[in-house]
Amino acid sequence: MPESRRYQLQNEAANRLIGDLLNEAGVPVDRRGLYQQLLTTVLKLHEDGASLADVKITNASLKELRYAYKVFAPYRHVRKVTVFGSARTPGTDDAAVAAREFGRRMVDEGWMVVTGAGAGIMGASQEGAGGERSFGLNIRLPFEQEANPWIAADPKLITFKYFFTRKLFLVKEASAIALFPGGFGTMDEVFELLTLMQTGKATIVPVVLVEAGPKPYWRIWDRWVQATLVERRLIDGNDPAFYRIVDGAEAAARELTTFYRVFHSARIVGEKLVFRLHRLLTDDQLRDMQTRFEDILKGPADQSPTPIPQELDEHPELPRLILPFNRSSYSRLRQLIDYLNAL
Repeated sequence: MPESRRYQLQNEAANRLIGDLLNEAGVPVDRRGLYQQLLTTVLKLHEDGASLADVKITNASLKELRYAYKVFAPYRHVRKVTVFGSARTPGTDDAAVAAREFGRRMVDEGWMVVTGAGAGIMGASQEGAGGERSFGLNIRLPFEQEANPWIAADPKLITFKYFFTRKLFLVKEASAIALFPGGFGTMDEVFELLTLMQTGKATIVPVVLVEAGPKPYWRIWDRWVQATLVERRLIDGNDPAFYRIVDGAEAAARELTTFYRVFHSARIVGEKLVFRLHRLLTDDQLRDMQTRFEDILKGPADQSPTPIPQELDEHPELPRLILPFNRSSYSRLRQLIDYLNAL
């Protein structure tokens, strides 16, 4: 029995009405099961006797998600970099100057910039990018968080009630992440991002930690990560491969764009991980890669000049590298991408 038929309300008449509603709304057959489950989930809150507070949280979250999907949809094929950093950094600070230049450089590369829409680092990178080429994901706070003037009147400004829905889009829409110095919020963002990639819950994207000015920030942070987390085996010794520490805007932009030199994107198809590449590997390169990364491969890798049959027909012009990835180490997978880009 299909999953969409098993997942139903206790009330059979209500189940039939959901089906009728989907028909009347013109939901395509290939998506009807998902929409049936969505509507069923909402009404199961009623069946479960959910509290009014829980229903309000669910309602607000779902509305935020729907609206953000709508705003980002026209730009889904444009690469975007999410910029994190302190809202308290003065505009004349070395870090703000670097963030402003970074925003400009990424737009020059054809990218768009996503920020939390606040002041400081966020406002500086937004100023460099310009409102037309950026998104602002604001959060309602009792102080300190009003949308910066470079995104305040733009339709690509989204204001969230909850941090978790906002964070979803700050990571989900990003083809790269740049972090400038910041406080608790920036620390939360860098560790959450690294945790998501370490556990395979987020797509691996390039992450740069940008130093600006004479006084180090991320290198001090990195010393603690290496000397405490790695040394005590609280994280894997390869996990710092998820990030790069760079000096200034030019190095940051170069690091991010280089990540897509050979590697383009990835998709899981069944038990295999499919990389879209800008070019096929030679036989020697494929053998060398197999040897270097045999610890994370369950068997031989393969290539295809076109999308494989089970894959959605995205980027049909790109060849595929088909990896039997064993999911044992995502930081090693990050190193495999580095290997490809260095060919």
